[in-house]
Amino acid sequence: MFVEAFAPFQDLAAQLLPWLDDSTDGSHDLSHINRVWQNARLLAGEEGASLHLLAAAVLLHDCVHVEKGSPLRDQASRLSAERAGEVLRKLGWATRDIEVVKDAVLCHSYSAGLEPTTPEARILQDADRLDAIGLVGVARCFYTAGRLGSRLYHPADPAGKDRALDDKSYALDHFPKKLLTLATGFNTRAGRRMAAQRHAYLQEFYDAFILELRA
Repeated sequence: MFVEAFAPFQDLAAQLLPWLDDSTDGSHDLSHINRVWQNARLLAGEEGASLHLLAAAVLLHDCVHVEKGSPLRDQASRLSAERAGEVLRKLGWATRDIEVVKDAVLCHSYSAGLEPTTPEARILQDADRLDAIGLVGVARCFYTAGRLGSRLYHPADPAGKDRALDDKSYALDHFPKKLLTLATGFNTRAGRRMAAQRHAYLQEFYDAFILELRA
């Protein structure tokens, strides 16, 4: 099922699947990769990217899994880019194509803070960030908070009006601290349109959550 979702690049998906880290993290699993690919295909129509290179970048963008709470978290995209290069060299890819894929993988991460310069990198960054906002983003936020042992929200000040936001301790803090800021950082026109819609869902959820707590 996973391989078929990458049509017409099923053979590529089958080749690269064994190189992905096994992980119990449900926010960075094969379903996440599939969603990022669906997003990327939608964005690619306006950007003129190579779908073959983009598919490889999507498949390998989290090939080295680093847990959210790890001190190496901000190195995750670099580690994945290095492995992506090694894998594609073993498969006999041309150096120029390998560099395009590596650059896209390196730049996709929010934590890396890098500016994408190729169509493939711009699309992958947008496609991955689209999966962090909207209703899927809500689910991933609370799922990850549970894995890290965070509380749902600060009991005395859920919205963080009179304290510093701490999204390592409180899941709800991750909304104003990061998730609700992401929509302004998209690279592609289609990505900005999709982000605006998903941001509205995210904002609506957050506002309703706060309102329910106050009730």
